[in-house]
Amino acid sequence: MAKQFLRDKKGNLIYLTDERWRHIIEFHPEMLKYKKHIFTTIKTGKRKQDLVDQTIYTYYNEFNDLEKGFNYVIVIVKFGLTEFYESNNFILTAFQKFIY
Repeated sequence: MAKQFLRDKKGNLIYLTDERWRHIIEFHPEMLKYKKHIFTTIKTGKRKQDLVDQTIYTYYNEFNDLEKGFNYVIVIVKFGLTEFYESNNFILTAFQKFIY
């Protein structure tokens, strides 16, 4: 399974697998032409930790070139560790959303 790696503003190593990319474009087809926006959102966007599951972070970033009716890309990342205590942070999903 191929992985694309990048770091967020805080230096956390995060990856996107081919399987997760297929999930994203299947369930959020508006993202097909916006893969680079996912990486930009991780690298430069804001993030919030989930209140219930503190291993989940939502990254979000505003763009002016998204599909009509949308102005933000939202990326959900799962943080974790491997059995050898190495970081295992991966993108679960991404989608476009309109936020006032």
